[in-house]
Amino acid sequence: MSLEKTLWRGGRVLSPTSPDATALLIEGDTVAWIGTDRDAPSADRTVDLAGALVTPAFIDSHTHLAGTGASLTGLHLADVGSASELLKRVADHAAGLPTDAVVLAGGWDETTWDDPALPSPEAIEHAAGGRLTYLSRACGHTGIAGPRVLAEHPRIAADADGVLTREAHRSARGLLGAATPLAQRLDLVQAALDRAASLGVAAVVEHAVPVATDPGVEAEFTGLIDLGARPGNPLVHGWWGELCAAEKARELGAHGCGGDLSIDGSLGARTAYLREPYRDRPSTSGARYLTAEQVRDHLADCHRHGLPAAFHAIGDGAIATVLDGLDLAEPTIGLDDLRDARHRIEHAELPDTALTGRMVHYGTHASVQPAFDAAWGGHDGMYAARLGVAAAWESNPFAAMAGVGVPLALGSDAPVTPIDPWGAVRAATGHHNPRSRLSPTAAFTAATRGGWRALGIDDAGALAPGMRAHLAAWDTPATELTELSDPELPVPECVLTVADGHPVHATL
Repeated sequence: MSLEKTLWRGGRVLSPTSPDATALLIEGDTVAWIGTDRDAPSADRTVDLAGALVTPAFIDSHTHLAGTGASLTGLHLADVGSASELLKRVADHAAGLPTDAVVLAGGWDETTWDDPALPSPEAIEHAAGGRLTYLSRACGHTGIAGPRVLAEHPRIAADADGVLTREAHRSARGLLGAATPLAQRLDLVQAALDRAASLGVAAVVEHAVPVATDPGVEAEFTGLIDLGARPGNPLVHGWWGELCAAEKARELGAHGCGGDLSIDGSLGARTAYLREPYRDRPSTSGARYLTAEQVRDHLADCHRHGLPAAFHAIGDGAIATVLDGLDLAEPTIGLDDLRDARHRIEHAELPDTALTGRMVHYGTHASVQPAFDAAWGGHDGMYAARLGVAAAWESNPFAAMAGVGVPLALGSDAPVTPIDPWGAVRAATGHHNPRSRLSPTAAFTAATRGGWRALGIDDAGALAPGMRAHLAAWDTPATELTELSDPELPVPECVLTVADGHPVHATL
């Protein structure tokens, strides 16, 4: 059976093999030819690119799709500037809801407010008209529940200030999330996929977090994997974040086991696990949820079932725990097999030189979010408040990691920060610390080919014959990555996204 051949011509193609290319031929799901219009082969179908710049499509290496869809279509609190504004937004949103509706939202970040005092649980529930209410912080690791939630579920305990952390946070969010029907969840996933496609993203990596209080997570996960298999959508590669559950992950259609399998929490919530106490709260150094022995056992389980492992680790103590687990696993699994598996650390925000060297030793990929530095880095950001200026300045050391051989993959952690691939590239090239900045080429590669390599897929992320046909076209006069990554210039408009040879977004 012959595959359909589509010729895309009349553009400017960013290809390492054909610097003067203006056209490319896609046969099925593969780039079959690249060159100039005048040398173009025959095809079943020809499409005019109208002068657009064609690049490899992006892959977002860390997303939470249902939450992202909810942030796009429902109540999202990322831009509120005070507790009073948060309460007003909740009240305005709740006014249009049925009386038995659940108010579940996120995105607030008190570190950006002039007055960081949080609203009380009672005030939040009152603003929601007495409805069951839970509001997650931007980091996704803490939140505030209305009194009804705690009254109806007495095993969930809030801290003295009314904030839920650690397992209490997950349980509360799961309980309220369980009230959302599967069809509605998948509608949210579709909204997130549509948004990603419109931004030149041909694939997303989902990080599912199973919670005992939300039995619908498994059906949501398999449903979003199915959505990613449809020709009109970006591809979806999923991580199942459950300890020592590789067999189950495989049955659910996951790419790997882990992902947001958390060694620690977040810096904003002061639950990222540090080797030294927090500068603004010396009584704590964060939380460690898993031990090196549990990391070892998880790695062994993944290797028995032929799946890669991934771990959420932000603090230096958490990163060390992952690497200590790799040390414990090496005698039984073997160094070559550990390297070949392409295990990864999600976030990896505070590695020092020694930890970075140990990542190189094991071939560990780093799935990083440059938007975090853009939002919270620098001398006067949230990281400086939590860690001190010197430690904050050394956080997210992209150039240092890449320079010694740690493979990088860029992502958003949406909805923590929005899906914004050019924003990620620009944040990586404009890191607050000049020594940590990536070059435009290195940043773009980490946002494209680096994401595929972290998944063990080496024939994607570049435009050359024989590579998988994932591409995006942009309405922009720019021709160089240096221009495209310049934050002073307009963000290119995506006019075409192709995933596996299928258009998933087109305004040509």
